[in-house]
Amino acid sequence: MLHTNIGVNAAGHLTFAGVDTLDLAARFGTPLYLLDEDRVRARAREYVETMRECMPEGSAPLYAGKALSFAGIYRVVCSEGMNIDVVSQGEIATALAAGADPARMFFHGNNKTDAEIAYAIAHRIGHFIVDGFDELYAVDRAAAEAGVVQRVLLRLTPGIDPHTFEAVNTGMDCQLGVQMDRAMEFLSEALECEHLSVVGLHCHIGSQVFDAQPFLDAADIMLSFMADALTLRGFIPEYLDLGGGFGVRYTEDDPFVDIPAEIRRIAERVREGVRARGLFEPAILLEPGRSIVADAGMTLYTVGQVKPGTDGAKNYVTVDGGMSDDPRFALYGSRYTVYPASRMDEERELVWTVAGRCCESGDVVAENVPLPSPRRGDLLAVAVTGAYNFSMASNYNRVCRPALVMLSGGEARVGVRRETPEDIMARDIVD
Repeated sequence: MLHTNIGVNAAGHLTFAGVDTLDLAARFGTPLYLLDEDRVRARAREYVETMRECMPEGSAPLYAGKALSFAGIYRVVCSEGMNIDVVSQGEIATALAAGADPARMFFHGNNKTDAEIAYAIAHRIGHFIVDGFDELYAVDRAAAEAGVVQRVLLRLTPGIDPHTFEAVNTGMDCQLGVQMDRAMEFLSEALECEHLSVVGLHCHIGSQVFDAQPFLDAADIMLSFMADALTLRGFIPEYLDLGGGFGVRYTEDDPFVDIPAEIRRIAERVREGVRARGLFEPAILLEPGRSIVADAGMTLYTVGQVKPGTDGAKNYVTVDGGMSDDPRFALYGSRYTVYPASRMDEERELVWTVAGRCCESGDVVAENVPLPSPRRGDLLAVAVTGAYNFSMASNYNRVCRPALVMLSGGEARVGVRRETPEDIMARDIVD
């Protein structure tokens, strides 16, 4: 199987986190998001313990909530010792409602509104990752109005190609951060802001990176800038944030990433770079999101229509979800592993395109999926959907978003209830 939390029981049914997926579908309905809480905790500990072991005091992983944001996930990752990366007022409010410590939050985003900045300062969010000059001045003004000095890190764009697909490449020319040719000007302006305390530097190279080498290259660039900043401005950062982006195995073709080993490579490269440049060693921050929750997720669907192709046309099987609960294929052409959850012990004779229910020809879940001849009512399972599926879900076609069920120790509980038509219409104003 693709991951160790996926199996098959004696009845020929797919299991996830040790639980029969057919039982879960019968109990909670479909479409249904599943989240293996025990796997999330194990991934979080992997980061926390490895960074504690090999990096300077104060180093920590920040859980990137953009990957999966709901109250339950913040309770889990915070209890495992992670800090939190938030990118909107909504994510801040959700984390606060879950009892997260605002001092351990880092507020990202390339276009924080004035209202969001004021909200974050009022709620004593520990750190801002400042994305550009305009935002720098806006945060300074808001901090002055609130009578506080806000701790900030400055986001720089190191010009690294992480060899990932363009849509998730943030290390080269994009709308995020400040390019290196203006980095010293950015730092100088920040140091002149009376109500800001510049405590670190930040970069992020992208997502789905299967090898630490791009992170090592980014660290070299950031350390060289730190050396220039020390010489020219006397600036010594408390933190160096190298972002996130370790890859996750979505199909059998994808490699495994030994995350602790890669973290140790990063730690050693920074240590060597600091010594070579005569710098003070900063605490290191990393921002895992996908690698914490992706393979802890699975989505269950029920088959509706079956349309075998003729004259060389594709075979289509449609399900009761699709781009409204997983837009990643439509956005990125993302590949998935799909299992015939209710018929795992049967021969898979043909390949099928699994399509969604939305009125769009582009509503596809996965292509070239080997299945037993599908039947209406079959249960299909899409693996590794813990990241960016729930978070990016929508009400397109006024489709209700699925429930999210958390699994731990063989027990299931609802983490987010299923949406209803009444929920969708709650904000409508009818004259």
